[in-house]
Amino acid sequence: MNDVTGTLARYVINSRFAEIPQTVRHEAARALLNCLGCAIGSAHHETVETALAAVRDFAGAPQATVFGRSERLDALNAALINGISTHVLDYDDTHARAVHPSAPLWPALLAFAEWRKTSGADLIHAFVLGVETECRIALSVFPEHYDRGWHITGTAGVFGAAAGICKLLGLNEQQMRWALGIAATQSSGLREMFGSMCKSLHPGRAAQGGMTAALMASNNFTSANNAIEGERGWAHVTSTRFDPDVITGELGTRFELMSNMYKPYACGLVVHAAIDGCIQLRNENNLKPEDIARVDLAVCPIVMELTAIKEPTTGLQGKFSIFHAAATAIVYGDAGEAQFSNAAVNDERVTALRRKVAVAPDAALKKIQSRITVTLNDGRSVSKHVENALGTLARPMSDADLERKFRGLTDGVLATAKADALIALCWSAEQLTDGGAIARATGPQAAK
Repeated sequence: MNDVTGTLARYVINSRFAEIPQTVRHEAARALLNCLGCAIGSAHHETVETALAAVRDFAGAPQATVFGRSERLDALNAALINGISTHVLDYDDTHARAVHPSAPLWPALLAFAEWRKTSGADLIHAFVLGVETECRIALSVFPEHYDRGWHITGTAGVFGAAAGICKLLGLNEQQMRWALGIAATQSSGLREMFGSMCKSLHPGRAAQGGMTAALMASNNFTSANNAIEGERGWAHVTSTRFDPDVITGELGTRFELMSNMYKPYACGLVVHAAIDGCIQLRNENNLKPEDIARVDLAVCPIVMELTAIKEPTTGLQGKFSIFHAAATAIVYGDAGEAQFSNAAVNDERVTALRRKVAVAPDAALKKIQSRITVTLNDGRSVSKHVENALGTLARPMSDADLERKFRGLTDGVLATAKADALIALCWSAEQLTDGGAIARATGPQAAK
């Protein structure tokens, strides 16, 4: 049997920061900035408020910041809440094939850094290794694992958080094996939960569970040694296919973080191409919702599998409605968080246009592609083919784009000067002697 768990454990514990290319380190800083913007922007979202109310009375010593808020919780519960807030807007980063890398990782790592003083370089290093761990494990069973109904960000994310915290703790190979096993037995997240508060719970629990796994392993709490690849291990139990070479191949020379992407729109990546095309057609042709007879979308088949809600009634449901995404893009000319609010979902102009949207799956299209045809009441039609959605590897968001996104998300939570200070901390993260300063600077009263 291929010792996948051992190979991965040895790679993580033996990796040196100097071996991480500068381009990869910079991508980690980009991911950090995007993650914090998403979390701060949702700091008072009803999902976060509800989760915080549930755990507040049971939290231990105030060790770590709740991003964008004045509250402090114990590190484990801070990781949970911050994992939820990072993902709840569906605005966080996404790997080109599978997994939202940051939501299970940065909340755990930053909570640890506030609890135990940790340098920025060590944080960046742990994040890179955590991404390698969660993405490679995810891709070894993708898409079959996802097709069975597992939410892969939750199920694979727990491994990433465990690996990152293990690196910060300086564990040995055996302890690292145990941590991956403890993570494996906690792995969870069901796609049936999409459109509900539970979707964001998955990366929150992954962050918390991964940290728990590492801490337990550091105290020699044992697990199976081959928890990933074993006959009854994680991969074989949760998927109909497992390719161990995906995990172990080119470790240390090819970095999955370089396939990370950032969302310009506050919903799943699979609808971004349709949004792109609708916005372009709206702006190029001065389209008015009342003048439109029909909107026809051709999309990758998975779009209908993931976003087929025709009549959403809440903002969370709207994020899983290709019909709403197209309609709101035409009505508002944007698809930020405001366009996926409860108010926008129930806007009469949006609901009226939403009922005119027809969607057809096309197996020839990739998930980053779409064809849009808008037919007007007078019989004229205009069309657009989107080859690569904005935010994909072919059309990436720049550093300046990410800064604008961050400021848009944090406006109203952080004063301009505090937002600027936090942006600077993210870009200079690897030079910091105290990485926990980044988390503390997210609070509305921070960075005075």
